[in-house]
Amino acid sequence: MLPRLLLRPPSLHSLPARGSRLLQHALRPTGSPPLSPPLSVVVLPRPFRARRAFAMAEHTDAPASSSSQPPQRHANRLASEHSPYLLQHAHNPVDWYPWGEEAFAEARKRDVPIFLSIGYSTCHWCHVMEVESFENEGVAKLLNDWFVSIKVDREERPDVDKVYMTYVQALYGGGGWPLSVFLSPDLKPLMGGTYFPPDDKLGRPGFKTVLRKVKDAWDTRRDMLVKSGAFAIEQLSEALSVSAELNKLSDGLPQTAVHKCADQLSASYDPKYGGFGSAPKFPRPVEAQLMLYYAKKLEEAGKSSQADKTSGMVFFSLKCMARGGIHDHIGGGFHRYSVDECWHVPHFEKMLYDQGQLTNVYLDSFAITKDVFYSCVSRDILDYLRRDMTGSEGEIFSAEDADSAEYEGDPRKKEGAFYVWTSKEVDDVLGEHSELFKDHYYIKPSGNCDLSRASDPHNEFKGKNVLIERGDPSAQASKHGMPISKYLDILGECRQKLFDVRVRRPRPHLDDKVIVSWNGLVISSFARASRILRTEAEGTKFHFPVVGSDPNEYLEAAEKAASFIKKQLYDEQTQRLQHSFRKGPSKAPGFLDDYAFLIAGLLDLYEFGGSIQWLKWAIQLQDTQDELFLDKEGGAYFNTTGQDPSILLRVKEDHDGAEPSGNSVSAINLVRLASLVSGSRAAGYRQNAEHLLAVFESRLKEVPMAVPLMCCAADMFSVPSQKQIVVIGRKDAQEFEKMLVAAHAEYEPNKTVIHIDPANSEEVQFWEEHNSNIALMTKNNAAEDRVVALVCQNFTCSPPITSATSLQAKLSPRSAARIAS
Repeated sequence: MLPRLLLRPPSLHSLPARGSRLLQHALRPTGSPPLSPPLSVVVLPRPFRARRAFAMAEHTDAPASSSSQPPQRHANRLASEHSPYLLQHAHNPVDWYPWGEEAFAEARKRDVPIFLSIGYSTCHWCHVMEVESFENEGVAKLLNDWFVSIKVDREERPDVDKVYMTYVQALYGGGGWPLSVFLSPDLKPLMGGTYFPPDDKLGRPGFKTVLRKVKDAWDTRRDMLVKSGAFAIEQLSEALSVSAELNKLSDGLPQTAVHKCADQLSASYDPKYGGFGSAPKFPRPVEAQLMLYYAKKLEEAGKSSQADKTSGMVFFSLKCMARGGIHDHIGGGFHRYSVDECWHVPHFEKMLYDQGQLTNVYLDSFAITKDVFYSCVSRDILDYLRRDMTGSEGEIFSAEDADSAEYEGDPRKKEGAFYVWTSKEVDDVLGEHSELFKDHYYIKPSGNCDLSRASDPHNEFKGKNVLIERGDPSAQASKHGMPISKYLDILGECRQKLFDVRVRRPRPHLDDKVIVSWNGLVISSFARASRILRTEAEGTKFHFPVVGSDPNEYLEAAEKAASFIKKQLYDEQTQRLQHSFRKGPSKAPGFLDDYAFLIAGLLDLYEFGGSIQWLKWAIQLQDTQDELFLDKEGGAYFNTTGQDPSILLRVKEDHDGAEPSGNSVSAINLVRLASLVSGSRAAGYRQNAEHLLAVFESRLKEVPMAVPLMCCAADMFSVPSQKQIVVIGRKDAQEFEKMLVAAHAEYEPNKTVIHIDPANSEEVQFWEEHNSNIALMTKNNAAEDRVVALVCQNFTCSPPITSATSLQAKLSPRSAARIAS
């Protein structure tokens, strides 16, 4: 049984649960003791460790399989929506409404509470609750008679999800999806939880009981419920509207925060299996980013031993993940998380935000080590995205489901059915090489989900195998008496054969919604890969599912994704974004994360070789972000514009979880932009960055592990002068490409790369308007027959450098030879 994911709020004060006693009493099964805390029937109580504050899991007794859609007898209002998640519920007997005034008005007219159900299309437990409750005619009658039911896709409306998830987290200590919340007609929360089983079981009330109790409480104790909900919203609004009277950071805080965060993460490191913390294990890329950043600072301080130890935790963790079942060895990419401590049995959904962030961490690790293991994993993820997750216009889709049918026509879907193998299936496909392959990937006739008690506690995968590499390939090759090159060739050929068979299985559902923020993360990884991967050793051999593409193809993928967003989701007149796209732009406007993540992606797209238009657009978007989201008096950015009256909370998010916070990314964007331009605009960027960081100073001091990327941002801000590498020359020259590769060859988070073609009037004009120093450098070093690089820091520039090898030597003398070819 795979666990239900529970989330914990990052920075909430405990709220007085006034009215929660009523809810506790209302949900108490007859003859059972009081529930403590309230709604423990849904959010099961368990101590939260500091490091796991962002995620916890509990096992439930609901089945792990879900059925395909029932016969489509009728359609509700969701049938006209574009969201894949809403369309999955379009033929439920529940009279669903989408979020909007029509539903609110109906609740006011009928004077009944609202039942709000929030999930997403690849959510396993959302499928379970649909099958058990929302497809049930009896449950639907209760909902239709007593409530106005609203269904929300959390990926399409993260602003709605944020309000009510925060409420559930704050009052009950956890949350997750599906999120189930009861509201008053004016949208104040009355009570909430996550997954409810349909019937009473083991002393826990089922969904039908909950509906009856809420109906009774609404009829008999409405005033207390409504006052409790209003009070909770007031308290949350106060707690989440943090501000800073001073717009300065305390001296020494950035360095202290990075050090303390690294210490806290190190204390939770798993030296046996890698990763930080225990099962279930989530690939939280911001942790690896912090550790690599800190290791770089240690190295610069001459503390090589400590630096190696710190970065070594990341390298070992990344190798364990890539060899584990959380990695899709046959098709590429990574699943959401591992239910066990050894990265073996995953929750099988694939999320775009994981792919983009993990690619960048593997790219950073390759840049540091030059070990092609990491570059191949980066390629593996990007090739998966290009093959399976990219639309015809370059747009990149959101997610793939965990569940699928085992065969065509199977009425039930099962978790992982698309990805697991029986030993016989492998024998039938691979023939003479099956024993070698099974030995390498720990495949057994009885199934291999036995490495941990947490892997498969309910024997759902009995006789099934989740591929995992447990041995060193060189040792395995020796064991089979062959050269390592031949051994790897055979494994690649075997993976290709299994892929060809797997592709004929019923595929998991693809959520083909295009989300701006997640595309921004992946635009960054595609762009960065286009130059970093050019330092792979000549003759590096790739094996399926890695294609071995020319890295320039990755830059093209980044540009196509950015172009799609600009064409479909950006209004040139208002300079505003829409949040998502599926058969047209969504109704939801762009949120802070959309602007921040896209700006970060565009800055990488420019710095790693893209057109000046991407830098121009990033600056325009930053102006719009400041206009819409910046608290000009109190500092930092709100997550929404505050223009939608149905959104009751306006939050300044700081927690760096599965996705980084919009404020953390914005702080880094502002530092980077300040290094690209000059004058009052640069000063304004730095002022906003420091004020933002000052808002979250207490978090940086007290719980830096909750904000690892913000710790990096604070330290980046404190660096007296970012290193600038300026490459000047004709961009069609071969040496220009080599110079750009050399500029990005080493891991150096505190650098800015500027490239300019003196023959391009648009570029020259841009720098004349935004940074006269760059324009002057260009004028003084322009030459028809050569490419020049200058390395500048602390208001001093190096003499002109005229070869990529010399630039590499200047940036990293130890590895200069690597760029020579």
